[in-house]
Amino acid sequence: MGTVQANGIEIAYEQHGDSSGLPLLMVGGLGQQLVSWHPDLIRAVVRRGFQVVIYDNRDVGLSTHFDHLGRPDLVAAMSGDTDAAPYTLRDMAADAIGLMDAIGWESAHLFGVSMGGLIAQTAALDFPDRMRSLTSVSSTTGRCEVSRPTPDAAAVLLPPVATSREAFVASAEQVFNVIGSTEFPMDRAWIRTGAGLAWDRRYDPHGTARQLIAILAGEDRTPALARLTTPTLVVHGTTDPLVPVAGGRLTATAIPSAELLEIDGMGHDLPRQVWDRLLDKLDDVAHRGEVAVAGRRTPAV
Repeated sequence: MGTVQANGIEIAYEQHGDSSGLPLLMVGGLGQQLVSWHPDLIRAVVRRGFQVVIYDNRDVGLSTHFDHLGRPDLVAAMSGDTDAAPYTLRDMAADAIGLMDAIGWESAHLFGVSMGGLIAQTAALDFPDRMRSLTSVSSTTGRCEVSRPTPDAAAVLLPPVATSREAFVASAEQVFNVIGSTEFPMDRAWIRTGAGLAWDRRYDPHGTARQLIAILAGEDRTPALARLTTPTLVVHGTTDPLVPVAGGRLTATAIPSAELLEIDGMGHDLPRQVWDRLLDKLDDVAHRGEVAVAGRRTPAV
């Protein structure tokens, strides 16, 4: 674990795997800290030959928090007034690239989940030469009509502010009762453990709210994604209530190089039972990305 200066802020990160592995930057979702990645999943990715970096996005965990901006006006933002957004998804994408700069990665494969998928897509558009491949999981293009959660999922998007570790852990479990997979058993023990770890590092509901406003202020990337040439994998659960599967389908349709993996019964989570299928496809898109990079480096005859 370490902290670097990147894009004008401090970013906390962890590096896993051998330095000779393929560089893979994993970008977390709304309010997700780096400790929220299941360690068994990280180990499984490393066994596939990747060198993995996970990190805290701005405003969560041990990265820079924007406390000086005060309590965000979520009511106004959800009503469409996002002019006062504290930062944008493009800022967060630049954070990811700044982290790559700081650790000496010229390029990387990006794997983003939920908000992390929005960030990874934005990074691929803004910094195409830094991308080897893009994997967008449980995410969308930003087009409103395919991105609306169900009422129950919207209600748990930002739960009441927790005043104790026990309340925060219970709240996290309740969130996944609503947004989790319907066909795969919930790993309640890990949900409780991960939530406790996040509380112990730094719980900041206002930071998560500011991230949500950045999402709400995001542009519709659908037209821009048509110019993306980065090898891309799009993964989505068919029963995702928070980001409907239509969002994943549109993402795959918008990106010419994209392959879509739909997983029946998966919600807005990554159950252990789907890891092998997901990582097989990650191997495939990473291979396509490595071939493309090699082609760019080969001098014309």
